[in-house]
Amino acid sequence: MARLAEVSTATVSRVFASDTAVRPETARRVREAARQLGYVPNTLARSLRQQSSATWALIIADIENPFLTQVTRGIEDIAQSEGYSLLLCNTDERPDKEASYLSIAEQFRVSGVLITPTSPTSPVDRLLARGLPVITMDRPLRQDLAVDTVLIDSRRAARAAVDRLITRGHRRIACITGPRRVFTAGERVLGYREALHEAGLPLHESLIRYADFNEQGGHLAAVELLDGTDAGPVEAILVANSMMAVGVLQVLRDRQLRPSIDVEIVVFDDAPWTSLLTPAISVIHQPAYELGQVAGKLLLERLQTPGQPARTVMLNATLPAENTDEDHPPADGLASSHLRHPKPDFQPRRSRARS
Repeated sequence: MARLAEVSTATVSRVFASDTAVRPETARRVREAARQLGYVPNTLARSLRQQSSATWALIIADIENPFLTQVTRGIEDIAQSEGYSLLLCNTDERPDKEASYLSIAEQFRVSGVLITPTSPTSPVDRLLARGLPVITMDRPLRQDLAVDTVLIDSRRAARAAVDRLITRGHRRIACITGPRRVFTAGERVLGYREALHEAGLPLHESLIRYADFNEQGGHLAAVELLDGTDAGPVEAILVANSMMAVGVLQVLRDRQLRPSIDVEIVVFDDAPWTSLLTPAISVIHQPAYELGQVAGKLLLERLQTPGQPARTVMLNATLPAENTDEDHPPADGLASSHLRHPKPDFQPRRSRARS
């Protein structure tokens, strides 16, 4: 194979070890020679020799969540382009499943782990002690751990969304968010609270509902809200993700309430079905695919240059205006819905280091 590719045997080994120092053209010749000769590398034997495999473990909270599906695609595209495979694990937001998959990742000798942790105390310590790089996505781990983190500023987006609802005249605004232990759920409530406080509106705890990040959770929370609160009838609802929004919309339909007319809805995540609603609902766009790509690139950098300080990269969520109706002007700084938001430049070295 080395003779056919016109390289040394050492270069062949480096190519199949995914050594990024090998020039792309050289790597292409080696892989083409392997294809012509029908060579298939023994990845198990190589992982035993090198104490790691060309595989990343991707541990996500819910594989049915469209947001995490896009995150996965972003990671996969980076991994595949660099010669890595993915071991996909779904925790269903269960700490016991998460612990099991972390153990499996260690047993499989993966090169690195990317995870949406079930809580800030997820047990990644053993992997870090072995020098295995861990990247957290959408949810951080506790500050003393040397892990890179990619987040979306959902607190700011929630605040902007509630600001918009207030400018449209709504006063009894509810918030349906995820479980209390989940970082993003709390961040969205903080943004909600800040918007009400800045507008001088009273905060009614009965208008906040914590529920599972799924359709059933949204359904149960909406029933509780629409059955009545001490604040009076609900006029608008901020919903933490598109899966929960399906449950909310089912409740509105059952009660013959029209979304965006009888009860205004703002939802995180622009799932494809949201564009089919008439009238449209307001949707907060989260750069899920970009988050996955940034996480993949952070893992590549840590594999190439271990020992760097832990970094946090923050991406922005946006709330496009779904129409240009003068009665419903967009909040300050929010873009029009027909504009596509460019992918953020990846500059992890300029991101703030975590203390």
